[in-house]
Formats: sequence, structure tokens, C-alpha cells
Amino acid sequence: MRPPPLAGLRVLDLTRLLPGPLASMHLADLGADVVKIEDTGAGDYARGAGAIHGQISYFQLVNRNKRSLCLDLKQAAGVAAFMRLAATADVILEGFRPGVVDKLGIGYAAVAAINPRVTYCAITGYGQDGPYRDRAGHDLNYLAYCGLLDQIGLPGSAPAVPNFQIGDLLGGSLTALLGVLAGVVDARQSGRGRYVDVSMTDAVFAHTLFPLLAVLGLGQALPRGEDVLSGGMPSYGVYATRDGRYMAVSAMEPKFWQGLCDAIERPDLKPFAFACGADGQRIRRELELAFAERSFAEWTTVFERVDCCVTPVLRLEESIENAQLRARAMIVEVDGVKQFAPPFKISDLPFEARLPPPAAGEHSEDVLRSAGFSDQEIGGLRAQKVI
Repeated sequence: MRPPPLAGLRVLDLTRLLPGPLASMHLADLGADVVKIEDTGAGDYARGAGAIHGQISYFQLVNRNKRSLCLDLKQAAGVAAFMRLAATADVILEGFRPGVVDKLGIGYAAVAAINPRVTYCAITGYGQDGPYRDRAGHDLNYLAYCGLLDQIGLPGSAPAVPNFQIGDLLGGSLTALLGVLAGVVDARQSGRGRYVDVSMTDAVFAHTLFPLLAVLGLGQALPRGEDVLSGGMPSYGVYATRDGRYMAVSAMEPKFWQGLCDAIERPDLKPFAFACGADGQRIRRELELAFAERSFAEWTTVFERVDCCVTPVLRLEESIENAQLRARAMIVEVDGVKQFAPPFKISDLPFEARLPPPAAGEHSEDVLRSAGFSDQEIGGLRAQKVI
């Protein structure tokens, strides 16, 4: 069996909450040795703050395959310990406001002076410069500033709040991973690392492609729910069934639209695959009436036999039991908790939960010993309450 692709990669993760812990878990699932560095005492406050709907916190869903070191970075001895670890690290992730790590004495310049190969990634809401760099924010704020939130929702309604942190998860986690892996590849080739500045606002903004097309062509974004893919074209949208569930229609190509029209017994609608404006709204109303004639289960059965990009809108508890997602083994159990498997399938890399989410400071002594600290030094750090 080949080793995991990131075996031997050493990662120090200073982040808390989202998105950093998810980014570092992806690295850990790929074989990296990820050390989660937490405050002394209770550790990452996400351990308790994330338990919203019961005893399971989202901390447990984004911290498998990591080791935990509790370290007081406000003490000089804690900073010195961190720098010894950083001297051999390949990657450092941090999610503080701009300038905080520099004030602590563990910023990129300090680390790169002793480890020029390091890839140092800072994940923030607005980036390391610009007039908003020091502002607080959360996912909804980033979506609001970059123009995406204004696009989400129905015509004439308020912007809809998605139950999916687009800025945190896709903007922060996956954009950070892209930058980190680019830095690691470069460091292995050139011997020099990189500083990766990830703004979650930038990351979402850079992917709002259809609103940008409208601005470039019309001078402004179309109102909420009226752009091609947000409600303006009837072949792309969601339609209510007789029992109040929904079907997702993405029959954009002519052959799929024709298959849809045959399936709902409305061949007269075939000429209107790309209808927009008043015609588009008229065809949408016809589809609404058609889908309202049958139940969710009936339409699901119909479209399972027709290859035209029409699918049931599942609830998450249904998705967990969905045949396709089960076949892809997308739900795994780690330490008794069901969670998502890695979203990539790589040859010769079966998923392995090597470690459950760590207790705060669970691996402090092991991490320090592996970095060359003697038992006497570790004892001294413990006596000073640095670890």
C-alpha cells in the first residue's frame, strides 16, 4: 500500500471555529501530521459552543486525525516552544485578525527567518489589507459585502439566509487548501515557502460569475430571483409537488428539456427551453401547475426512469440514506459519531480515522517529545502552566 499523498507533511493549526479546522482536517485525512494548537485550560471554545442541537458539537465533525497541544502563547516560554515546532513545520494555519500573530511573535516573518520553506496561511474575513482588514465578521457579512447575499432568494422577498456557510466552508476552507498546497509544491521545488493571504470575502466574490455577467452586459445585477439561474429561466429551478415537497429541475440542454416535457405530458412546452422574461414566467407557471398535480413520491418514481436532470429535493436525513451517497461511503463513523467522509476519492487511499477528535492538550507531551523536547523541558513548561 502506498503511503498517503501528504504523509510526512507537518502542519501547525492555530485556527478555531470555521473555516480553518475543516481545511486542516482535509490535510490530516490526506496523511498530514496536523497538530491543533489550543489555549491552555478548556482549549478551543468551539468544543462547547458548537453543541447546538444536542450533545454533538461541530468540533467533533471537523477535528478527526489531529493531535492537540495546549500552549500559552502569551508567555515567552510558549512562544519559544511554538517556534521550535515551527522550525520544522511545512504548513502553519492561523485565523486571527491581521497583526495578532505578529504581536505574539509568531508571524510569518519570524517563522520564515528560521524556516524559509514554510507555507504560512492566514484566513480572515477581509484579508490582510484594505479598509476592512480589522473589522469583525461572520459568513453572512462576507456574502453581503461581495454581492452574493443580495442574489439569493425569491423575487420581491428579502435575501434568503443559507444554512450553509458559503464563505467559511468554500471561501475559507477550500480556498485555503488550494493556496496551501500550491505553496507546499513550490517549497518542495524551490526550497522557499509562501505567505498565503486568504480573504473569505474575496474567495466568494471571485466566484459570483453570473451576477458579474449581468453587470458587464447590463450595467447592474438583475434583481433577486430574476437572473438566468435564479428564477429567470423555467428550465432551471425548483417546483412544488402536490404534498408540499419539491423537485429540482436542471433541464437546460434541449434534449433534457424535451425529456422533461414528455415526462410531464406537456409536449407543447418543448419550444420554450430557453424562455426568459414574460415568456419565461408564463412557462414557469405552467410547470408549477404540472408539478402540483402529483406527489413527491410519484414524481420521484417518474423521473427515476427519465434521464433529464430532474431530481427530488431531499432532506438531509434522506440524503444520509441516499443510495448514491451510501455507495460512495460519504457517511463514516468516528468515535461513535456519524460524520462526512472526505469529499475526494484518491487511488490507494482508503479513508482511515487514525485518531478521533482529540481532547484538549491530549497529545501535548507526545508532540513536544517528537520535536526534541526533553522530559525535563516538558516538566518545566507544565510547571509554568505553558502547556
